[in-house]
Amino acid sequence: MTNPQEPHTIAIVGGHGQIALRTTSLLTRAGHRVLGVIRNPGHASAVEQAGGEAVLVDIEHATAEELAAAIGGADTLLFAAGAGPGSGPARKETVDHQGALTAMAAAAKLGARLVQISYIGVANTPPESAGPDFLAYQRAKYTADLALEASSLDWTIVRPGTLTDEPGTGRVAVGTLERGPVSRDNVAEVLAHVLVRSGYGGVAFDLLDGEVAVPEATNSLVA
Repeated sequence: MTNPQEPHTIAIVGGHGQIALRTTSLLTRAGHRVLGVIRNPGHASAVEQAGGEAVLVDIEHATAEELAAAIGGADTLLFAAGAGPGSGPARKETVDHQGALTAMAAAAKLGARLVQISYIGVANTPPESAGPDFLAYQRAKYTADLALEASSLDWTIVRPGTLTDEPGTGRVAVGTLERGPVSRDNVAEVLAHVLVRSGYGGVAFDLLDGEVAVPEATNSLVA
């Protein structure tokens, strides 16, 4: 594995998200450089307060060339962007799917790793009660996951369970799991671990709150 003490430059697409900001804080405190990719200039201060550098790129409309040029020093990308609740099916497609494809193409141009946040159960049959927004979200995320898995990139997919704002415990469960809760703090800690270490290429895993310390749990995925 790569020495985590070696400074990395990590670009987080969707840099203003709750998990993204937590991850930025952890990474920058550990001595890494984080480029927080945002589309709203009003979000720059939050990225900077977390220790990152705000980079203005609208992932919904930018080309891969434009994104790659804006984050040219990055050796790793984290795709954490999402259209969000209430955004409607069309934006699920343009952000969660097409935005992910743009990030993949930018990573290929830079020769960078790509870590993508999905969600647990993304490949499952949706519940009968699922509305059009959820169906569009699942389709967008699953299609993005399949595209990444089929790519030649050094990729990792992290699939958290139901996100909570409970304080992080630093203890998780990873692997192929049933649905359950996971705190945003714990997700960020796992991401901060995976993003600065090699060896996770081609690994996709579910993530929940659990009983195993983050380093031990994540290292078990590549043992």
